[in-house]
Amino acid sequence: MAEVKRVLDALVRSRRGGLAASAALGGLALIAGLALRATQQEAPAAGKPAVAPSATPFDAGALSDDEATLCLRIMVAASAADGVIDARERERLDAAVAESGLDLAGRQWLARELEDPATIDEIADRVQHPEAGARVYAAARLAIDPDTMQERTFLRQLAEALDLDADAVERVESGLAA
Repeated sequence: MAEVKRVLDALVRSRRGGLAASAALGGLALIAGLALRATQQEAPAAGKPAVAPSATPFDAGALSDDEATLCLRIMVAASAADGVIDARERERLDAAVAESGLDLAGRQWLARELEDPATIDEIADRVQHPEAGARVYAAARLAIDPDTMQERTFLRQLAEALDLDADAVERVESGLAA
């Protein structure tokens, strides 16, 4: 499903308003940038080099179609974490799908995903490295404002399943606040 990157990009840009919409590289770059921030160490430990993530904020192409699909699936799951995809969330999703030009097969896939969102474990089992986990977490966080207990629990459980530590999660949060 080649259009999944366009749907993901449009959905992130619509969600974050000015932040992503004004980003020259769009929503995929925002996900990659937040993930880069999450996986960077604040300062290397004495005698140890800092971990260098494989993606840069400007390397949105590093997001494979499979990983983009995972990000879209986790965004749907995060949106449904409180038990309902409300009218505003559905409107944003419909607008992103329209903007992306998603074909009929893609729309049918997305409809099935909305009916039965992926579980955290289903997503986490497909994540192969920390940078991908950080991108998946960033996508989930961009999908929602965690204003309910269910959404906060969802994000906490996702971070745990992806093996993201509290510092990485905080770096994503601070990136969103910037």
